[in-house]
Amino acid sequence: MYETGNIELVNIRGCPFRAVPKGEITLKQRKQAPNSSDLPVYLFKQGNNQEAYRYFGAHLEVQDGVPGAVFRVWAPHAKAVAVVGDFNSWVPGEHTMHKVTDGIWELFIPGIKEYDIYKYCITTASDELIYKSDPYAFHTETRPSNGSKVYDIEGYAWGDDHWTKESAKRDVINSPMSIYEMQAGSWKMKDAENGTPYNYAELADELIPYIKDMGYTHVELLPITEYPFDGSWGYQVTGYFAPTSRYGTPKDFMTFVDKLHQAGIGVILDWVPAHFPKDGYGLYMFDGAPCYEDPNPRRGEHKEWGTMVFNYGMKEVESFLISSAMFWVDKYHVDGLRVDAVASMLYLDYNRKDGEWEQNCKGGKENLEAIAFLQKLNTAILGKYPHKMMIAEESTAWPLVTKPAADGGLGFNFKWNMGWMNDMLSYMKTDPLFRAGNHGKVTFSFFYAFSENFVLPISHDEVVHGKCSLINKMPGDYEQKFANLRTFYGYMAAHPGKKLLFMGQEFGQFIEWDEKKPLDWMLLSYDKHRQLQDYVKDLNHLYRDTPALWQVDYSWEGFQWIVPDDSKQSVIAFLRRDAAGKMLLVVCNFNPVLRQGYQMGVPNPGSYKEILNSDDKKYGGSGVTNGTVKAEKGEMHGFEQHISLTLPPLSTVYFQVPAARKPRAKKAAEEADAAAKPVKKTAAKAKKAAPAAETAATASKRRGRPAKAKTPV
Repeated sequence: MYETGNIELVNIRGCPFRAVPKGEITLKQRKQAPNSSDLPVYLFKQGNNQEAYRYFGAHLEVQDGVPGAVFRVWAPHAKAVAVVGDFNSWVPGEHTMHKVTDGIWELFIPGIKEYDIYKYCITTASDELIYKSDPYAFHTETRPSNGSKVYDIEGYAWGDDHWTKESAKRDVINSPMSIYEMQAGSWKMKDAENGTPYNYAELADELIPYIKDMGYTHVELLPITEYPFDGSWGYQVTGYFAPTSRYGTPKDFMTFVDKLHQAGIGVILDWVPAHFPKDGYGLYMFDGAPCYEDPNPRRGEHKEWGTMVFNYGMKEVESFLISSAMFWVDKYHVDGLRVDAVASMLYLDYNRKDGEWEQNCKGGKENLEAIAFLQKLNTAILGKYPHKMMIAEESTAWPLVTKPAADGGLGFNFKWNMGWMNDMLSYMKTDPLFRAGNHGKVTFSFFYAFSENFVLPISHDEVVHGKCSLINKMPGDYEQKFANLRTFYGYMAAHPGKKLLFMGQEFGQFIEWDEKKPLDWMLLSYDKHRQLQDYVKDLNHLYRDTPALWQVDYSWEGFQWIVPDDSKQSVIAFLRRDAAGKMLLVVCNFNPVLRQGYQMGVPNPGSYKEILNSDDKKYGGSGVTNGTVKAEKGEMHGFEQHISLTLPPLSTVYFQVPAARKPRAKKAAEEADAAAKPVKKTAAKAKKAAPAAETAATASKRRGRPAKAKTPV
């Protein structure tokens, strides 16, 4: 309780504070359940309770000196609700809940302990008894069992203060981001023969040295919100507030995030507000009628997926979903959420045939309630945590996805670039003999590259269901497959946008990903796989250490074409530029042909030093390199000088661009100004005059300093 003047702020059993006149609430009332006029219930029904998990669910507490737990659940169509569990032999009549207000039920049960298993037994309008897990449970049984567990979410001693403080200062838009997407149970296994995974804490210990060595900035986990079916990979969620118990307890998962943060690694979670499964114990027909799902059969189901669509126009569902998102950021310190299947939320006709959907109130196909929900969600999360990431997996050309809701956007701060991914994988799968006719797939992304804040995703979806692993998509023989992949990775690292790569693709896993098995780490005993991994590692570290590759990712000021149109030879060349004007030259040869004497214009005179070459022998290439190349006078591609390169077959090469020299006229004027300044005739300064004169005389022979601001060329 906090007091100020004649007003006190009271907090009843973890509910948000509210202001009341002093003395209005007695000690006994503070211990009692809130009624329908209390703020958490009011906010919940308005769709504005962003911390509904503090009120609903099971919470250990002491009432009148008696320890136990209070249970609260939203079941608006129920005739009656009871709490059942091992503590009452699962008999429905033992602990009947009472209605706090319309649709909200509550009961305090003495003697309840942490880890006690429970469900809600709901009497439907047709007098049927159905048993449901708690939608707000913090912990659950491990599949195939599906009961909820009482769990105290408080009390973990976090050690990531430094990470938290530093990340709050970070400009996520203009920072490096190289994401390692992974599935917690199949990256490595504790006992592969028996399919035993590491728990969350153990996984962190295994993962951290690898991620740091490989140079990734973030780990993105496929959904760990509780789910029943392993084959769904977590995308059919039944527990929106519970990390799956497959890998341990909630505090084990806190330990996972904490350890990664202390090691300087960010954590992003895949989060699924687009749909939920029909499992009988879950959200589906929760109280015997549509509750969480849209009741309209033309809006409420994805038949192709066998899942239900949330009712985004229901205020209580809004509170539920926004609270879930806020929960993972608040309680687990995660750095961002990748929001799954956004396109399926935005369009009423998504995966539906004519006659299976109906227009909105304005006669369009847009889901207006879902749009409003996403805007509200992103405003809530990024309003409180502007340094966090809300990443949309949105596969269409929907406009303004990463623009603020106040400006008519959806309010995300990043979007997966699915168009780039589809075009580039199609191009790389093409036999090099026919790439000339598909050159536009390499360059088309630049028509829209700066319209959104993009992440370039090579995700799990691209290496499953018969699509082949990334290495197996590549054409050619064994050597050429690796050369193609190295070329692609080099191009991807230099293309504007943040980066994401699914586990196993960094060392060239040949088979598709299988969630039942660990990755084929034994492949690293083969040279080509180990060399590919070394290349990705060096590429990641170079990316992080080179601001030109990430500092101006979302503007033409950070990118400039040199050779966009050499389709005949399948060659492209471009510049990346950082905020200070420092540049990197990138040249890609997508054909297995050695090109000697390949000329292109360059922005500055001087020497161009090769700093990375995908064809280097240490990466498994043929060893064709350039070393340092000096620019020659002669106009080309709009520049006053050019260079002549040897382009290795199937390669990406990076060159350090020399700093711009000051024009001679400007130098002469500066020297004249310096000479005109009066010199004090002190003995000490007179002695310094001779070397100063020498410096001025020879200054014109030396290179100028790097530009301190963007210098258009």
